[in-house]
Amino acid sequence: MEVNCEGCAGCCLDWRALAPDDADHGHERRGRYRPLDDIDNLAPVSSDEVRTFLDEGLAGALVARLFRIDDGPSVAVGGVEVAALGGRPAFLVGLRKVPKPVAPFGAEPRWLPTCAFLDPATLQCRVHDSDVYPGTCSTYPGDNLALDAETECERVERAHGGERLVDGDPPAGADPVLGPGAVGARVFAHPDAERVEGAVERLAAGEATRADHAEFVAVAAASSPGTLAVSDERYERARERALDSASWVDSAVAEWTDRADDEPPEPAAAATVEGDRGAPETPGWDD
Repeated sequence: MEVNCEGCAGCCLDWRALAPDDADHGHERRGRYRPLDDIDNLAPVSSDEVRTFLDEGLAGALVARLFRIDDGPSVAVGGVEVAALGGRPAFLVGLRKVPKPVAPFGAEPRWLPTCAFLDPATLQCRVHDSDVYPGTCSTYPGDNLALDAETECERVERAHGGERLVDGDPPAGADPVLGPGAVGARVFAHPDAERVEGAVERLAAGEATRADHAEFVAVAAASSPGTLAVSDERYERARERALDSASWVDSAVAEWTDRADDEPPEPAAAATVEGDRGAPETPGWDD
């Protein structure tokens, strides 16, 4: 596998606003499971990775995703019917996207939902190869290739030209976690549907709060692979840490969100909004 990422970051962005009008870009909303949220390209993380984010004070970079389901196990949570595991609301935890000024694919800068860790100026990940760099990101698009599923690289090629997927052979380490093995490791189930009625309704309305996401993050952190069991003690500790954590991500997210309302998109502003708050630097690209 070999990919050409310079000037792209398609897998780190929700770039539907840059897709041609006739592009088929609804890959995350096909089939039985449809996300409650309206953000593309969620990068899911594992329970171990959730705990690492909490250890590093980076809970603000995590969000929960629940799903509607047309035909399959579901549970009513408040006024929303969501996919279920064992009668419990099923969910993923992934990396948060926030409006940032970016210019992928040679386009003019514009505000797009962008991974909390992506440097808008270089379009590189600020946590690449660090302890919190998710396996989903480090192996992408290896799992897609192993499953013979279309990659974001190919979608970018189709919409914007160029060669992004240079070598499409799956890497030796590609090992998609599917089926029962994913339960408690990457796919989680909340043990108390009544407790999250308001949170699920707000997620469906695009109005989820930090406390809403912290609730699901804590359950993921307290989960164990291969089981629906959730440790009450680990849950309480994780929820407290998620609510109390503060990092450059939190303050940068708040400022980007404010700027996106009425300022022109300037990728260079990342030096102030993120860099001055302690965000790790990115190396840039070789000439």
